[in-house]
Amino acid sequence: MAKEDYYDVLGVPRGASDDEIKKAYRKLARQYHPDVNKDPGAEERFKQINEAYSVLSDPEKRAQYDQFGHAAFEDMGQGGGFGGFGFPGFDDLGDLFSEFFGGFGTRQSQRPQKGADLRYELTLEFEEAAFGVETEITIPRTEICDHCHGNQAEPGTPIVTCPECNGSGQVRFVQQTPFGQFATTRTCPRCHGEGKTFDTPCSQCYGSGTQRKMARVKVKVPAGINDGQSLRLGGKGEAGRRGGPPGDLFVVVRVKPHKVFRREGQDVVIDVPISFVQAALGDEIEVPTLDGDVKLRIPEGTQSGKVLRLRNKGIPYLRGSGRGDQLVNIRVVTPTKLTAKQKELLREFAKAGGDSPPDENKGFFERVKDALR
Repeated sequence: MAKEDYYDVLGVPRGASDDEIKKAYRKLARQYHPDVNKDPGAEERFKQINEAYSVLSDPEKRAQYDQFGHAAFEDMGQGGGFGGFGFPGFDDLGDLFSEFFGGFGTRQSQRPQKGADLRYELTLEFEEAAFGVETEITIPRTEICDHCHGNQAEPGTPIVTCPECNGSGQVRFVQQTPFGQFATTRTCPRCHGEGKTFDTPCSQCYGSGTQRKMARVKVKVPAGINDGQSLRLGGKGEAGRRGGPPGDLFVVVRVKPHKVFRREGQDVVIDVPISFVQAALGDEIEVPTLDGDVKLRIPEGTQSGKVLRLRNKGIPYLRGSGRGDQLVNIRVVTPTKLTAKQKELLREFAKAGGDSPPDENKGFFERVKDALR
C-alpha cells in the first residue's frame, strides 16, 4: 500500500514554514501519543507523525523528499531510527514530558534565596540634582518579622522537621511510561518546600516569617546626577528567604525643569535679554547662575544670538572634579512702543551714522554690494 504523503500526515501545505511544521507536529504528537490516546491505531499513527517530522524538519532531507518523494528514504523504518518512539523536535526528555505529562514540577532549593529588588522614583529640584542632596524616602517593603525572626512559628512553640519530606522540602514521585519508570521530584505539599512544620504560627506574621512595612531609607544623591539616572542601594530591597540576603533598592532620579536654566550635558544654558542700546554700546549686567548673580560684560556691537561663556558655573561632573560652564544666550530686544522723542532721536542717529534701513526697492544683489562698500 502506498505511503501517505508526509505533508498530509502533518496536515500542512508543501510551502509550510519550519515553525508551522513544528507546531503541527507537536499538536499531533500530543494527540496520538500512546500514553494519551488509547484508541486502536493511535500508536501506528504516532509513528507516522514521528517519521514525517523527522524528514520535513531536516532541510536536506526535506529537499530530497520534495524531489524524489518516498523513494529517497526507502530504508526508513528499517533501522533508520524513524519507526520507533524517537522524538524529534524536543530538546530532551524533560521537554517531551513537559509536553505530554505536564512536567516534573519545579525543583525547590533549600538554600538561602536573595530577596526581590525594588524601584523608587525620586523627584529633585534642578539645584538639588546639580549640587547633590541627602534625603530620606519612605518605601513599602517586606521585612523579616521582628517577632518570630523569620522562623514562622510563635516564639516558644516547637518547630519540627516535616514528616512527609524529612526536611528536604521535596517529595519523590515515580511514573510509569513506555520507557520504563521515571522518578520526579515536586515541592512538598505539606511544608510547601520549607522542610519544617509547626502547629502554632507566629501571631504577628501569621506564619509567613515576613511583614509588610513602610521603611524609611536615607538616600545620598551625588552632585551632577542627571534625569533618568539611578542609584543602587544594596540590601535595601525585599527580605530574603531562608536566611538569604535582602534585595537591592534602585532609586531612579527625576529632575524638575527649571524656570530659567536648562541643562546641556554638564553646561547650564540661560537666555538673557538686553536692549539694542546695550548691545550697540556695550554694558555690564548681572546674570543669575546656580551660585548666585555674577557680573557679565557685554561687548560693544553684540548681536542677538551671541553666546557668552561663564567658566566653571555649570554642573559638577558626576565622576571626577570640576564643573561645566554656563552659556549665556544674548537676545537683543527691539522696543515695540517708542515715544515721539525716542523716535526722533533714532532718526537723528540713523542720519548721523548713515545707519538707515536698506532700500526695499533695491534688488538683493544691489543691497549686498552696498553692504560691502
